[in-house]
Amino acid sequence: MLDSTFLIVRGIVGIVIGILALLMPGLTIAVLVGLFAIFAFIDGITNLIPGMLPPRGFERSWAHVFMGLIGIAAGVLTFMWPAITALVLILLIAAWAVTTGIFEIVAALRLRGVMSATPLLALSGVLSMLFGLVVFAFPAAGALGIAWMFAAYALASGAVLVILGARLRSRRPLLSV
Repeated sequence: MLDSTFLIVRGIVGIVIGILALLMPGLTIAVLVGLFAIFAFIDGITNLIPGMLPPRGFERSWAHVFMGLIGIAAGVLTFMWPAITALVLILLIAAWAVTTGIFEIVAALRLRGVMSATPLLALSGVLSMLFGLVVFAFPAAGALGIAWMFAAYALASGAVLVILGARLRSRRPLLSV
């Protein structure tokens, strides 16, 4: 069941992120890469330490040691080669957008008898898919172009979701099915 409040909040967050990405496009990809590096490194440490501590009722976890070393290595390599990480991140964003779009279109098709605003949900899915496909087609367009495309996508998708949430809120009885 779709809750209009969550759609509106999701849309507002998309609009805010889109505005920030538009105002600071050079930082958008760099910030994402930096956050990933920090996350991977800290995640690695928090896996490595328990794996190396003396066991307390359980055997020492070599899987935690391995995951920790991989996380630390991913964080360090991301700091050393941010451009490669940015390309991988761009492709991951593209895959996420296409996948999200597919699920939104499927949800719109499944809900078309339940609510009348499903074309907006389908439109959000189409926007997600188009954004992802364009990013896949032109990954070397540069971080600035990707940041602007992401900003446009976040603004458009956010606006569509706010409108959808507002329409659903005004027709709440339709969702009781």
